[in-house]
Amino acid sequence: MASHSEARRASDAGDVGGIVTNRAQDETGEYAAARSSLGLESPWADRSETTRELGRRDLQRRLRAYFDAREVRVVATDNRHTMLSIKRSKTTWSLRMHHMFIGAPPTVVRAVARYAQAQCPDASQVLRRFIDDNDDRVRTRSITDQHQIDVEGRFFNLRQIYDELNAKYFNDEVDVQITWGQRGRRRRARESIRLGSYTLEDQLIRIHPVLDASDVPAFFVKFIVFHEMLHSMHEMPIVGGRRVYHTPAFREHERTYQHYEVSLRWERRNLHKLLER
Repeated sequence: MASHSEARRASDAGDVGGIVTNRAQDETGEYAAARSSLGLESPWADRSETTRELGRRDLQRRLRAYFDAREVRVVATDNRHTMLSIKRSKTTWSLRMHHMFIGAPPTVVRAVARYAQAQCPDASQVLRRFIDDNDDRVRTRSITDQHQIDVEGRFFNLRQIYDELNAKYFNDEVDVQITWGQRGRRRRARESIRLGSYTLEDQLIRIHPVLDASDVPAFFVKFIVFHEMLHSMHEMPIVGGRRVYHTPAFREHERTYQHYEVSLRWERRNLHKLLER
């Protein structure tokens, strides 16, 4: 990215005093009060959806003050490996940030913006120190401790599909687990079927085992996996008291799948077969 202009450097210098002042206020209790109001004392997985969404929105609001005219979108994660990733388009800054950044001091929020826009070495050092200081908030227990992971099907290996899609479409930035759903004999006729699901709390994708069949094309299985991987990348805001799982940004991203149209057609023509299994 281009470096700051001289005018911007002068502006940055003027901002330092404000950051120090705010930090001093934080140390006297204001920051602690903010953390309490956002429910940050409890582990991420134990917080309600509403609490997590409030925290995400607060972080997004604070960051917007430091960015240019582009829209700023924040996705709060519980990722074990990537604490901060940043993408820029013509209209939007997209930041995937570990939830440790919710309620972070102003110096850290400012460092995120400076690192994103100019990759400032000093901002990078601030962020590294902050991440190191909050290492205990990164989840360490394996998802396999809670769930049986089953990726090897008779016809499809979900791990291979996941790794292929992650490299091709997500720059290997998706960090979740994937498994086939529970296998067993169907006990009653179906009127609907959920071919895939993503659980935010467990960071886990489940794919329905009816797709592990010789007459199901690989491009369709990959489409379902791709769809669920998107859920781990896109925010799921609460609008009017209801969570929106498929935002316009999500749908636009979904259309980038190479076999998007043919997958939809195959689903329409063959859904009745899947329901009967």
